[in-house]
Amino acid sequence: MAIYEESYRSLFVEMSVNGNYIANGTCFLCRGAGGQPLLITNRHNVTGLDQNTGRPLSTTGGIPDKLSIRHHTTGRAGQTQVKEEHLFHRNSEPRWIEHPTLMAKADFVALPLTNTTGVDLYTYDPSHPGGDEMKIGPTSVVSVVGFPFGLSGGASLAIWATGFIASEPDTDFENLPTFLIDCRTRKGQSGSPVIAYRYGSADRKRYFPGTFSRRCLCRM
Repeated sequence: MAIYEESYRSLFVEMSVNGNYIANGTCFLCRGAGGQPLLITNRHNVTGLDQNTGRPLSTTGGIPDKLSIRHHTTGRAGQTQVKEEHLFHRNSEPRWIEHPTLMAKADFVALPLTNTTGVDLYTYDPSHPGGDEMKIGPTSVVSVVGFPFGLSGGASLAIWATGFIASEPDTDFENLPTFLIDCRTRKGQSGSPVIAYRYGSADRKRYFPGTFSRRCLCRM
């Protein structure tokens, strides 16, 4: 039986400071300008700070300086190796990229990857989402594809948690271009992609055989 490629696209990530573990979460990859691979995750995963209060999320008070990403080994999907990425330049400036206008108000960032030798990169392409245009709205089924409590679904693949869209996608929530989902989520799923994945044609605006999906980001 074939494995969904989306299960490979979510990656387990650990945050640490001075080599000391702080927390774990989820990330996924996209391609930037010129094909640059970018890691996408929640902003609070890289800052270590609560988005609303600005206080450290870890009981240790630690602020991460490094990510350890569990990538799939080249040609051996399901077999993994850990690659590390520093979060700061030598001048202490953050390496991650924030939203150009919302900045810290947006709880997601892109981190250019520099350490990818020997691994396969399963990326999402925002400019070519794939499949057909989908009708989604309140009660539409979506999946949070990540690593709750740091667990995987076997072969280091992500676990799919099912939920529903809970607010109108075309209206802003709390004056931000975002909407709500209702889903059982746990620690470790922060940074997970949220996808609508379908077989068949019930949710399509146009019909073509095959499968298709739409994606957004899980904020915990």
